[in-house]
Amino acid sequence: MLTIDMLRHGELQGGVRYRGVIDDPLTSQGWAHMNAVWRELDGRVDLIISSPLSRCSGPAREWSRQSGVPCLEDERLMELRYGAWEGKTAEEIRRQWPGMLEQWRRDPTGMQPPGGEAPEMLRERVASWWEHAHACWQGRHILVVAHSGSLRMLLAIALGGGLAMTRRIDMPYACWSRVCVDRHGRSWLVFHNRPAGDHDNQR
Repeated sequence: MLTIDMLRHGELQGGVRYRGVIDDPLTSQGWAHMNAVWRELDGRVDLIISSPLSRCSGPAREWSRQSGVPCLEDERLMELRYGAWEGKTAEEIRRQWPGMLEQWRRDPTGMQPPGGEAPEMLRERVASWWEHAHACWQGRHILVVAHSGSLRMLLAIALGGGLAMTRRIDMPYACWSRVCVDRHGRSWLVFHNRPAGDHDNQR
């Protein structure tokens, strides 16, 4: 069986904005919340896989250095590229593109941020990573450190959902989830958005 823990990066400096390729640094609280999850996993995982962006790879590399657990970076786990939405708040997007964000949040199928990446492209690269993971790492326990968009997509793929499902998955900062995959490719959700230290929710 392959066990995949998924951790979204923590809070970022500059407030809540649409960030795909923009790589703002973590706040001290963002680091603390991610480190709290790592303390739960240290000694359990045998591989860390991270998005190359520093808000994910910074903590991942530090945990690897401390523990000796190997850390790989994979561009397929990067956030959706938001194009003209990059760095903008939701209110700024609403003012410039009336109605578009509301539709995006209902169902992004067939949509694309101006100059950005279509969610179908995000699905394609995340699905490629997913297929690689359960083909190559059966019997391993891995930690994936990535982004709201890529982790929502990974959960939707694991659970057999479409693009619309990604908008029905809550993914706050430092959100911690776990999926298992058996040797036949059957996958299931063990927990989602579990607080660090909540041992009663672990199965």
